[in-house]
Amino acid sequence: MSHRATPRCYLMCRPTYFDVTDSETPWMDPDEPVNTAEAVSQWERLRDRLRGLGHTVEELPARPGLPDMVFSANGATVIDGRVLGARFSYRSRAPETAAHRAWFLSHGVAFHEPEHTNEGEGDYAVTASHLLAGYGFRTPLAAHAEAQEFFGRPVLSLELVDPRYYHLDTALTVLDRAADEIAYLPDAFAPASRAKLRRIFPDALHASASDAAALGLNAVSDGLHVLLPHTAHGLFPALRDRGYQPIGVNMSELTKGGGGVKCCVLELRGLDLHKNTG
Repeated sequence: MSHRATPRCYLMCRPTYFDVTDSETPWMDPDEPVNTAEAVSQWERLRDRLRGLGHTVEELPARPGLPDMVFSANGATVIDGRVLGARFSYRSRAPETAAHRAWFLSHGVAFHEPEHTNEGEGDYAVTASHLLAGYGFRTPLAAHAEAQEFFGRPVLSLELVDPRYYHLDTALTVLDRAADEIAYLPDAFAPASRAKLRRIFPDALHASASDAAALGLNAVSDGLHVLLPHTAHGLFPALRDRGYQPIGVNMSELTKGGGGVKCCVLELRGLDLHKNTG
C-alpha cells in the first residue's frame, strides 16, 4: 500500500519541570527516580525528528509546579482550526488549561472552554470519517456530545476497560487519517466497542499486548512516517508490511509519567498561525 506524508503543525512543551510526584496512572511510580535532564534530551530528539521530517513544531512555555505539562496532547483538541480546551479530571493538572488558553489566545486563536471533563487528544483521535472518542476512565460520554456539536463531526464513542489504557491514545493510533487506517489493541475495549471498530475499520492493524504495554500505540503518524517508542518491537515489521516507515524513539524517562510519543505532541489541525498573528 502506498502512503504519503503531509506536513503537520504540532505543539509541544519542554519537560523543564517534569517529575513523577503521584500515581495517577498504573504507569507512574513516585518512588522511581526521574532524570529530568534525560527527559529533556529525549523530548528534544523527538522535537528535532519531527522538524527533520518537515513538520512545524511550536513550543508551549513550561510553567513551574506543573510536571505533566510535557504531555501537551492532553491540553486541547484542534480540528479545522477550532480549539476545544481540556477540563482535566485531576485537580493537579487543571492549571495546564490556563497555560494552553493563554498560548492560543496570544496567537489570535479562539479557545472554547468545555462544560464537561475531557483530556484533549488523550481521548480524541481524528480520521477522515470520524472523531474517535474514548470513555470509561477520564472523559465521560457527555463530553462526546459536546465535541460532536462543537466540531460538527460524527463521534464514534469507544469504551475503554483496561486501567493501563485509561486514555484512547494509549490503546489506538491513527496511521493514515485520509485513508481511515488505524492500529489498536482489541482487549483494551469493551466488546461492543470492539465490534464497532471491526465493522468500521475492518483492515485495522491489531497490536499485540506486549507492543501496547510498551506504549507502542501512543504514536504520531504523518501518513507515512510513524514515530513510536523503540521498545514496541513487533509493530515495526507490521507497519513496514503496510507501507509505513516506522521510526523508533527512546521515551524511557517520559514513560515514567505515563506518556509516550503522542502524549507529547498536540496536532494543530487547520491552524494558520502566521495568518492569525499577522
